[in-house]
Amino acid sequence: MAIPVKLEVFEGPLDLLLHLIDKNKVDIYDIPIVEITAQYLDYIRQLETEDMNVMSEFLVMAATLIDIKCRMLLPKETDEEGEEEDPRAELVQKLLEYKMYKCMSLELRDRQVDAARNMYRSQALPEEVAAYRQPVDYEELVGDMTLTKLHEIFQSIVKRQEDKIDPIRSRYGNIEKDEIDMEAKTLYVEAYAREHRTFSFRKLMEKQSSRMEVIVTFLIILELMKTGKILISQEKLFDDIMITSNVA
Repeated sequence: MAIPVKLEVFEGPLDLLLHLIDKNKVDIYDIPIVEITAQYLDYIRQLETEDMNVMSEFLVMAATLIDIKCRMLLPKETDEEGEEEDPRAELVQKLLEYKMYKCMSLELRDRQVDAARNMYRSQALPEEVAAYRQPVDYEELVGDMTLTKLHEIFQSIVKRQEDKIDPIRSRYGNIEKDEIDMEAKTLYVEAYAREHRTFSFRKLMEKQSSRMEVIVTFLIILELMKTGKILISQEKLFDDIMITSNVA
């Protein structure tokens, strides 16, 4: 008796076999191979397709079912432990695996459908809240560091710059230099802070080549402290001042 189904209903031979098992309400572990094979072959006879890949898959399964049917008519074979082998065992294993994958795919599809129903509202903060910036506590930022300590270090660096001046050649006249570009120097200090993260205030000052550069660098350090881009610390009195960078 022909089965009134279309090929589009089934995704392959295993899908068709599961349909036949469910339709006949039989135990998948005890498949009535004669009955299922007959219904399967009946479906194959009605199959009309020019796609040889699809047809070959169904024909291979048909040959497998016929082979199992023939083996079940023969005396039972035994394994090494003396237990009888079921010719349907391999087919049952494949059907169970396929059924598991099919259930998983249906579950994933349902989750995808549910996820498509989720709607998210874009962030809408009041202008006052969006524009709020946490105030900077300058006392906490500077900590126990005072301008007096910074001034002492600054004076010692300036004195070192003065000591570098040749007392003889300096009398021959002044060499005029271009004014220091404050913006460029600020970018230099920020880049230095970003690269080193934690560094000595004294060593930074000693890298400057003139008294004017020392002064400008010192002012930039004060401005970075004010804006919270750097933190300064000194473990003990007269120790070197260490700078910790927050420059992004």
